[in-house]
Amino acid sequence: MIWRAALLCAVCMGIACGAEPNQLTAPERAAGWRLLFDGRTTGGWLEITGKPFPANCWTIENGCLKAIPRKDGFQDIRTVDTFREFELEFDWMLQADGNSGVKYLVQRVDEWVNKDGRQARARGLEYQLADNRNADAASDASRVTGSLYSVIAPAPVVAPKIGEFNHSRLVVRGGVVEHWLNGTRVVRYRIAAPLVQKHLRELRKDDGEILLEGPLSLQNHSSETWFRNIKVRVQ
Repeated sequence: MIWRAALLCAVCMGIACGAEPNQLTAPERAAGWRLLFDGRTTGGWLEITGKPFPANCWTIENGCLKAIPRKDGFQDIRTVDTFREFELEFDWMLQADGNSGVKYLVQRVDEWVNKDGRQARARGLEYQLADNRNADAASDASRVTGSLYSVIAPAPVVAPKIGEFNHSRLVVRGGVVEHWLNGTRVVRYRIAAPLVQKHLRELRKDDGEILLEGPLSLQNHSSETWFRNIKVRVQ
């Protein structure tokens, strides 16, 4: 009987450890979490301009939304829904020298055509994702993984795992923003802080009201990037 109990325990543990990604537990559902990506379809996602999902430069691979580097144009993607106060969690993976990001409180969208084709980018606050040895990330402490890109450096600096999945958490609540990386809070700031307001104004490029609600955007920065387990809880 003892060995049967041990075997049953081992089987149950194996099932738990092998749980598929892109699923919510019963406690998560009860707590108000919802998935933004089901691991199989692009439902709920658009090109950043609002056009249909750009299958030329994004795909679904092994249960992940994957950004594809292209030489004929590549665009960011966004959620259909918009968010004001929320918690966002997601897993992500980059290869060596990779660079990407998650944008929030998007102030505007830029669209243009250059030698590399049609481009479309979200201009918002950015939770930076990068190989910290990437030339851009290495150029400034406020450009390494977990930073508020080009504004606030992470403290402490947590080196991301390259070629493996990392876990990030973004909290926007009561005018305060937190960036978490692999279980450690690395950035905390107030949206009303002068430095942040200056950055938001630069992103807007006009005298219009700063937007405090908007879609969430995944960046295609011409690096292979995988996203999964993307879930949100509205405050």
